[in-house]
Amino acid sequence: MGVTKTEVFTAEQNRIADLAKALAHPARIAILSVLAKRKACICNDIVEELPLSQATVSQHLKELKRIGIIKGEIDPPRVCYCINEDTWQEAQEVFSKMFSDYLKCC
Repeated sequence: MGVTKTEVFTAEQNRIADLAKALAHPARIAILSVLAKRKACICNDIVEELPLSQATVSQHLKELKRIGIIKGEIDPPRVCYCINEDTWQEAQEVFSKMFSDYLKCC
């Protein structure tokens, strides 16, 4: 979050912002779409479907994994990625709650 003072916000607010940041790039949305469709795949499979280099896909996978929305099973020399259902559910719930709270207040 750059130079913002994240410590003045609640853990929930920081988590929602972290999830939103991880989802805030169209390449990451495309990667999640590939994983949702295929259930699991390796980085090269994703590279074949997207107009991005392997290095770029790897960087986006790293960010998605950092936030926990995907997980990877290491099978040297490859890593097989899939959506982490627990974090996926968490994201659905926190964004749904945030949007429904807004609708209730206005």
